[in-house]
Amino acid sequence: RGGLSYLLRRAVRLSGGCAVIKVTLIVLGGLKEKYFMEAAKEYEKRLSRFCELKTVEITPVSLPDNPSKSEIDKALQKEAELIFKKIPQNSEIVAMCIEGKNLSSEELSTYVSKQTDFGTGNIVFIIGSSFGLSNAVKEKANLKLSMSKMTFPHKLAQVMLLEQIYRAFMISSGGEYHK
Repeated sequence: RGGLSYLLRRAVRLSGGCAVIKVTLIVLGGLKEKYFMEAAKEYEKRLSRFCELKTVEITPVSLPDNPSKSEIDKALQKEAELIFKKIPQNSEIVAMCIEGKNLSSEELSTYVSKQTDFGTGNIVFIIGSSFGLSNAVKEKANLKLSMSKMTFPHKLAQVMLLEQIYRAFMISSGGEYHK
């Protein structure tokens, strides 16, 4: 539990007052609805005391109304190429996919703490398009993570992920947010 607190103090000291833990969200599609944008902004603001957060929005490849499996696979491959260009070097990659591991908030907190304490200090979370992520992205991931076996709109998933990342930092820092 104290690992992240130590790292934050050390990062602030070494960087002259700025936290150096970097979290990147790569999302296919973007938030358009005001209520999702406001919720995301709130968690981005809260996370600013723990990390340098960057959200990278990528436009999904356009597909016809009833795409074939081949068309979907080609689109996912093109999206993978766009995703790979946006991943910072030496990053811990987390692919959000329904077949991924289900972690509790405490387990996610432990994972994030380990990455910040012993990893590169760069964590990338990737949320795919409505057709998911290509196998190439999933294979490159250090962790495949699922929020639930249920299906959520991708825009809501982005807000939920931001909240869980914030909760993970709060748990690690001993904050009062998590009950």
